[in-house]
Amino acid sequence: MSTSFDQFDLAPALVQTVADRGYATPTPIQRALIPAMLAGRDVVGQAQTGTGKTAAFALPLLHKLTPGQGHVQALVLTPTRELAKQVAAAVYTYGAEAGARVLPIYGGDSIGRQIRRLKKGIDVVVGTPGRLLDLIRRRELDLSGVETVVLDEADEMLSMGFIDDIESILSATPADRQTAFFSATLPQSIQRLANRHMRNPETCRLEPGQRTADTIDQRYYVVRHHERTAALLRLLQAEPTDSVIVFARTRKGSFDLAAALQQHGYRAGALNGAMDQHARNRMLDRFRNRRIDVLVGTDVASRGLDIDHISHVVNYELPRDPEVYVHRVGRTGRAGNTGVAMTLVTNREQRKLKKIERYTKRSMTRTPLPTEADLRALRDERLADRLTKRLADATLDRERAIAATLVAEGHDPLDVAAAALQSARQNTSTKAGAKGGSRTATPRTSRPSNGRSNGHSNGRRNGRSTGHSSHEQGMVRLTLDAGKASGARPGHVVSTLSHFGDIPGGAIGKITIENRHTLVDVPADLVDQLLAQSGNYKIKNQRVQLARA
Repeated sequence: MSTSFDQFDLAPALVQTVADRGYATPTPIQRALIPAMLAGRDVVGQAQTGTGKTAAFALPLLHKLTPGQGHVQALVLTPTRELAKQVAAAVYTYGAEAGARVLPIYGGDSIGRQIRRLKKGIDVVVGTPGRLLDLIRRRELDLSGVETVVLDEADEMLSMGFIDDIESILSATPADRQTAFFSATLPQSIQRLANRHMRNPETCRLEPGQRTADTIDQRYYVVRHHERTAALLRLLQAEPTDSVIVFARTRKGSFDLAAALQQHGYRAGALNGAMDQHARNRMLDRFRNRRIDVLVGTDVASRGLDIDHISHVVNYELPRDPEVYVHRVGRTGRAGNTGVAMTLVTNREQRKLKKIERYTKRSMTRTPLPTEADLRALRDERLADRLTKRLADATLDRERAIAATLVAEGHDPLDVAAAALQSARQNTSTKAGAKGGSRTATPRTSRPSNGRSNGHSNGRRNGRSTGHSSHEQGMVRLTLDAGKASGARPGHVVSTLSHFGDIPGGAIGKITIENRHTLVDVPADLVDQLLAQSGNYKIKNQRVQLARA
């Protein structure tokens, strides 16, 4: 039986905020645990990400809150800084109308700034165990007034070795607090922790058949190993995507695949453990703010990535563990939205696929890859849709005058319309390569002869560079002393600069590979960082030098 949020007796401002975000019907875990938390019960929720667990604890937590009391009233512990930031953002959004002050606390950020914020008065703290414990020991974080404590992804925190830190933090909170544990699994270690720190908790376990959300359309495509990239490109052309995460198995694979997608006109970037936290945060911000459309990640991206506009997840390579598959596909179909999970498998991997299906209790649909004829038909359909919208919305007086003149000169009206459509198709293809978008663009299917497009067309004519200075604002042109003669390819350039220069591959602009050298555009603020590593860069196991062009 469905329930609406206004039947929970939540504060009206919270119900309105939930409605404003487009959430009409609570998820199963919300229906089970929100009433229990509002009644003051301790709770344990077993649920994967994407099932609405953040709202399940955030809404009752905020309902109980009295903003402006001058002390921390609620504490949420998370295993990673990414999750701390995302949970804090969600709690802030839900509680903004009531004036709740929320502070994320994690290592890698200025501890001095965090202390200054705490001194000004914070209602809800969301943080990682290490930094929280550091502030407690410095006597800068007082948890004596905390009424609610939430452990989010408790199993992950224990697997990362935070058990002693968690025990110390819980001991700094009042014994009569309300406690909530949320965990993807409930191993004995979680149950022992709950027995020590909770009082007769209400438990909600989602059934095994709900390990992946019903809102996710799960498909698989049988491909040959060497055809994975071509298959991915076809799927991206065929699917009406918004934002896409593609999961690769290795760090190098994520860099190389992101470079290949950029080469075909997509705004793509890589996210993996080879990048430092600053670079990872910058890449996540670009993806969150839609400055890139396709994020190619290793499994470092599968946990704690809470972005509602991810329409598609692609398993470019199967994960080794079925539980990792669940975390991956849980990035889409979130917050009541629908999503699509597409998995590429070879014939040899179908046994592993069946193992995942048994684990998730869900069957994936075997789906044929779109053919070239399918793609042509889709492009024609999209062009017709654009024209239909233009006919309904646009003022066409000038265009009608041109058409009338051509007809008066003896041209057949159908020929005039066909020529206009052909011109529109060519212009669309050109703009698609310049933008690199995947939602309406038709990416190039041929490889550029001597370079890579990263969404910037200025400064190139017929694929050739027109100078040694970048024509894009904010970019600087550098040169590598390796080119076609030494076998340099765009993927090599992106991979070596990203890895040794410690920058995201998506930040790299135009690449022009000449016979003896390569020109590459990079953001001006990364130039010194990249030049400092000159001599460490390698292309095909040969050291290369980087310098200003």
